[in-house]
Formats: sequence, C-alpha cells, structure tokens
Amino acid sequence: MTSIAKNKNNIELLSEKNVKKYVLPYYGLHNAEVSQVKLKDTDKQRAVYRVSYKDKEYCLKKVYFPLEELLFVYSAVEWLYRYGVKVPRILSTLNHSRYVNYENMLFILTPWIDGDKCDFDSIKHVLLTSGNLGKIHKVSQNFKPILGSSEKIGCTNPHNSLNKHYNNLMTYSNLAFKHNDKFSRIFLDNIETSLLLAKTSNNISSSINLDNLSKSLCHNDYVSKNIIVDKNDIWVIDFDKCKYDFCALDISYCLRRLLRRDGTKWNVELTITFLNEYEKHNQLTIDDYKYILSYLAFPQKYWKISRDYFANISKCNKKAFISLIEKVVAQHEDQLNFVRKFTEYIEFKFGETL
Repeated sequence: MTSIAKNKNNIELLSEKNVKKYVLPYYGLHNAEVSQVKLKDTDKQRAVYRVSYKDKEYCLKKVYFPLEELLFVYSAVEWLYRYGVKVPRILSTLNHSRYVNYENMLFILTPWIDGDKCDFDSIKHVLLTSGNLGKIHKVSQNFKPILGSSEKIGCTNPHNSLNKHYNNLMTYSNLAFKHNDKFSRIFLDNIETSLLLAKTSNNISSSINLDNLSKSLCHNDYVSKNIIVDKNDIWVIDFDKCKYDFCALDISYCLRRLLRRDGTKWNVELTITFLNEYEKHNQLTIDDYKYILSYLAFPQKYWKISRDYFANISKCNKKAFISLIEKVVAQHEDQLNFVRKFTEYIEFKFGETL
C-alpha cells in the first residue's frame, strides 16, 4: 500500500464515527457526543476531539509519538499533579490502561479544561503564567519517569545552534547579493542590525557555563495556547513536547512569544517583572540569565524566513515572504534596544560585566 493510501485510510479511521465506535467504549463512554476540534495530517499526524457524556466533558487525543514517549508524558503529568500543579490527568480505561491502541494508533483521554486562553495583554495573566512556570520547574528538579519510559532529555549547548544560525545569515547574505530581488534587497538593507543581534547572541552564549544552568522537567511549548486561566487558577495542557531540559529554554521560549506581540513588543520592564515573579518560586543563576539573553537577542524570525525563502525561491509565494520579512525587520531596532537594556539589568543584578 502506498503512503498516500495509508494516509487516506488513517484519515477515514480518525472520523468521529470511528473513534466513537472503536475508542470511547474502552472508557465506558457509549453513545457520547463527539466533535473533532483539530486534525493535523502531517508526518506527525494528530487529532483532537471534544467528547460530551452526560454532564461531563473530555478531551480525546490521538498522539503522534510511540508508547515509550507517551509513558514519559504520563509520568510528567502525574508528577506535577502530585505537587499541586493544575494539569489534566490522563484518565484510565475500564481495564486500567492509560491509552487505547486502535489500528496501531494511540489515544489518550483527559478531562476537558474550561476557561480562557491566557491573555498576554493582561498583566495578571502574565504574572500567573510566570509564577506557575517557576513552580513547575522548582517541583520537578528531581523528576524521574516511570519504568519503560523513553529518556527525553534535552540540555544541548545553546551556543552550537546559535553559532550555526549566525553563520547561516552570512550564507543568506551571499545569496541575497546573487538574486538581488525585492526580498533580497530588504534582507540586505537590514543585515547590519541583524548581524549585530546575532553576534551579541553568539558572544553571550559562548560564555555560558553549562554546569551552572538550572535543569528540571520542562514543558517546551509553554505559550498562551497551552495555558488556560479559570478564575484565579491556571492550568497547563499539552505536554507532548515535554522533556528534562534547561529551565532557561522554557522561560526563553515563553518570553519570545510574549515579546514579539505588538502590545508587549520587546518590553524590558515586563520581562523583568516576569522573571521576578518566576524567581519567587525558583531562583535563577547568572548563566540562566545569559541563556535567556542570548536566546532573545538572536533575530530568529529573520533567520527562519530567510532560510525558507532561499531554500524555495523558485516556487515560493514571494509576495507573502516579502510581507513577512517587512513585518519582522520593523521590530529589529526595538529588539536591539531591548538587548542593550536587558544586558544592563543583568550586569547590575549580578555585578558582572557580560
């Protein structure tokens, strides 16, 4: 059977009718109402359903990773639940399994979490988000997954990737000179500021002492879509990407999403407030701060858009790419000012020159 045929069959298997008939009975949810809320038909195929049964709501999800990784995710959720972090637990089937294997696809069921998606325009939500992340990292420093789990460990040297990306920008500069189209000219008009950001990022990351970086269980996708606010409670969902990693990576990933937004654009005061709230629960080292600074300093969007453009220049939608890069470079001066101010703050906080 061809891969196209397999994908087609998988999509048919993932219909609401089929999961209702072949998956939900394992949970005793006969005749439940099912609606598909997400279907991502890629190499990492996933699907999400909202399930209503009597007066309860559930989330049924087809996962895209093997059983060993699912056991790691289950371990992470249970660990955090036992330490008081609000997470939707993976529910048991009638035969006490934590998943259903249907046509070689794994499904899990959790309670459906009602509430509002975290609003990064709300300082209250931002503080709840940062404080909760500090709590997650504090309680999971000694996290151990259950027997049979895969070892999902990150902790890679950030300088390796940042240095590689810095060199990529030099390559893209040569390509821009060669093609000399509108996108390339916009790229070259902004290369000086972009290289300054990338060089700063590269230099700071090269000075990080990896042994002095804080480590814990990390969510690795701790952004507004995965943070639900219910009154004064905060819930964290979707632990698919979680692993044992540097705390600063989780923090940096969340902050970058926060700081790219128009309403909170490269706001150094908000960043400091975020980190102060985080540190009420989990103290950070100077190397954690260096990691965060180097991560936020790199012109990641500029690099990524340029990479994708020059790799697909003969077949891409050039107008769309031009629009994307124009939007990105409009923030570069703000990003550069942020880096300068944040560097000054770190130097003052730790009494060291970076």
